Amino acid sequence: MTATIIKETEIHMEKGLQALQRELGQIRAGRANASILNGINVEYYGAEVPINQVASISIPEARVILVTPFDKSALKDIEKALLMSDIGINPANDGSVIRLVIPQLTGERRQELAKEVGKIAETAKVGIRNIRREAMDKLKKQQKNNEITDDEMHDLEKQVQKITDQNVQGIDQIAAKKSEELVEV
Repeated sequence: MTATIIKETEIHMEKGLQALQRELGQIRAGRANASILNGINVEYYGAEVPINQVASISIPEARVILVTPFDKSALKDIEKALLMSDIGINPANDGSVIRLVIPQLTGERRQELAKEVGKIAETAKVGIRNIRREAMDKLKKQQKNNEITDDEMHDLEKQVQKITDQNVQGIDQIAAKKSEELVEV
């Protein structure tokens, strides 16, 4: 039972790190990144489908995203979806592909984005700490019900804290990498 609590804690924290990476991947750093198109759906034959299911997405240059539809008749729908999205980039349609040119970031905008990265990372840390608290509560409940001894409780608390520390360190590394990416562009 206690092993499953530790395993669940690891899994939940890992999912927290993955969510952080997805969220930070959508922040534009002045460089082309296909993940900014995640979450954009295109109306295709009456159904809403993710853009990557109706087009191939490539990055031919550092600041250009190339969207090539699998079906040329979907080009207008893809362009419409990109215009309606909140990515803030006007698509350039040449009749067969759509180009998204990522604008150069100003120094001020870079600083704002770096602050935003810090806020998102702090929110992720709060999530990790909440997962730790839930695990500790479950362990304390088991201790109270005499399912585990005081010594086992002490060892399990150390394990949960170690996992927490590793994940908080992982958040710091991910955030530092993204902030560095924002500054160096």
